Amino acid sequence: MDRIDRLLTRNVTNVIVREELEKRLRQGDKLRVKLGIDPTGPLLHIGRAIPLRKLREFQELGHTAVIIIGDFTGLVGDASDKDAERKMLSREEVEKNMAGYLAQMGRILDMDRVEITYNSDWLAPLTFEQVARLADNFSVAEMLDRENFFLRYKAGKRISLREFLYPLMQGFDSVAVRADVELGGNDQLFNLLAGRTIQKAFEQIPQNIMTFGMLDGLDGRKMSTTYGNFIAITEAPVEQFGKVMRLKDELILTYFELCTDLSLEEIGEIRHELDAGLNPMEVKLRLAEEIVSLYHAPKEARKAREHFLTVFRKRELPKEIKTISITHGKWVLPGLLAEAGLAPSRSEAGRLIRGGGVKVDGEKITDLKYTILAGPNPILLQVGKRRIVYVIGGPPGT
Repeated sequence: MDRIDRLLTRNVTNVIVREELEKRLRQGDKLRVKLGIDPTGPLLHIGRAIPLRKLREFQELGHTAVIIIGDFTGLVGDASDKDAERKMLSREEVEKNMAGYLAQMGRILDMDRVEITYNSDWLAPLTFEQVARLADNFSVAEMLDRENFFLRYKAGKRISLREFLYPLMQGFDSVAVRADVELGGNDQLFNLLAGRTIQKAFEQIPQNIMTFGMLDGLDGRKMSTTYGNFIAITEAPVEQFGKVMRLKDELILTYFELCTDLSLEEIGEIRHELDAGLNPMEVKLRLAEEIVSLYHAPKEARKAREHFLTVFRKRELPKEIKTISITHGKWVLPGLLAEAGLAPSRSEAGRLIRGGGVKVDGEKITDLKYTILAGPNPILLQVGKRRIVYVIGGPPGT
């Protein structure tokens, strides 16, 4: 497999149109490769890093990486993976969220060779007439053909006209930067195809498209800052390592493929070792070390491994620990134990706490008023030696 074959296949679900893109790559055309990122939260996670790492591959082959920070589309909100209407963000929220994006992307991309743009530069000045002309490229029927819109419409759930505008805006982004290729998740396909439609309307050559699978997060849903189930690329090595070690065994190979630079041959060997009975924990140790090395350094990854093994042995934790999502916010310990299913009632939870049988992150707690803030970082709850779970708080407001 040469570098172009790898570019077109590794971690890639769809290429539209493959023949066109491969021809341009092999004849040496220098392409403008677009990736849009809406600032829906302040942290970039390893799921969002998948297209960023593919963009780095394009950079290494001499193509121009064009990053669009969606400071305007972020206000409106993308409905791609939503089963309910998404609320609009405020300008202040968007600006706060995107403040650290460039530094975070710098852990993956050569930022000296990235063209950074903000789509408010061309979307904010559009007149109502111009928006109407963009909208004229699509019918209501085409919009309702989109799976999540169709399911919501069938279920009688509200779909605002604002949500129909998002694909128009993302498509116009491609016109504004004259994109040759656009990268995005599988859930973005409708929006990416809208770019081809609108480029044709502006007499530009339609962009090729490359899509990627969604990475499952710590609670089994798609990894998302909204859900709080993510591994951030800027988290401390020890935190990253510990989170990877809490993955379900069935996700190990997927994470090796999507989140590391190991070759497919090496991953195939790991698959064979697992099939032959190798302890999944040993494989996850390698996975965690590979991921931490990508975003920090091999030395830091080794230290994180040593720390994990020390703590793991001290706590004598089981290999598989269930993760439970709870309501975001402050919890008093007895109520949290009952909510997590570690005690049948608050009164029984109180008895267990007083008896010294409850630990939070490895520390014994005997205070019945002990308060915990449930947020995106997993908290280890332990009652005795056998009842052990991680709890994660959902996004604020849930």
